[in-house]
Amino acid sequence: MADLRELQSILGQPSDQRLAALAAFAPKVSDPATREATVAALLGLIAEGVGAPRDRLAAGEALALLGDPRLRTPDQADYWVKVETDDGAVHFGRFPVTNAEYRRWVDAGGYETGPWTAEGRAWLSKCSDPWPVRSKAADAAPYIIDNQPVVGVTWFEADTYARAHGARLPRFDERVCAVRGKEKRPYPWGSPFGEGHANTQEEVLQKPCAVGLYRSDVTPEGLFDLAGNVAEWAGDGAGDQYWYAPGAFDEPSMAAWAKAREIARPDARWRSSGFRLAKD
Repeated sequence: MADLRELQSILGQPSDQRLAALAAFAPKVSDPATREATVAALLGLIAEGVGAPRDRLAAGEALALLGDPRLRTPDQADYWVKVETDDGAVHFGRFPVTNAEYRRWVDAGGYETGPWTAEGRAWLSKCSDPWPVRSKAADAAPYIIDNQPVVGVTWFEADTYARAHGARLPRFDERVCAVRGKEKRPYPWGSPFGEGHANTQEEVLQKPCAVGLYRSDVTPEGLFDLAGNVAEWAGDGAGDQYWYAPGAFDEPSMAAWAKAREIARPDARWRSSGFRLAKD
């Protein structure tokens, strides 16, 4: 009952104060009913887009602690969003692949039994610190939160995860179509870039945030985090390298543009390298 009374007191505060108070309250919740009510309150405020960036970041982490009901796995229908591209319909993951779903695959033996290509298996055999090892490092903790996108993965790891789930990495041109839509938008929300629309360097969060936290960074179809949060590997490239969309928490707004792209070797990885699934 003490939990519930404190929650009721918090819910009586102005919305911008309520977000920070809920984030601070979440670790203390023990009662299941209060937990459910706290999750609902956090989701409501996140949907409203209230609060300073740091408060929203904390709210996303609190939601992960309590159990984020928005998270899905590739075997669930509502994991996917259908988008019409220049080459026909493609189903994209609503969010970038999260730590929760990636960890589930790792724990099920994905690195031992996954459908690695010959090149990927050769890389893995020589790598002393693939994601399952790197994710256990002390300095990795801020990046290994269930409802945040998985980061620090190579193209080899992303490709294997995708194929293990009957999917693939989207081609770069498909991703551009998803961002721009028929309106040819420069960003998922349109234009201009504006303030507070995506988790880019300008927000000064300096880390990934919960998926879907930035309510402007979404297409009309419902694809989130295409402009910011983490970089995303593509399934195609040039020579022996692969494209990726660079828009991320550690990149400026110029990297969030729909057509912005960079290229890297398939064994490259960095603190914001993530990915999203696609399937025909």
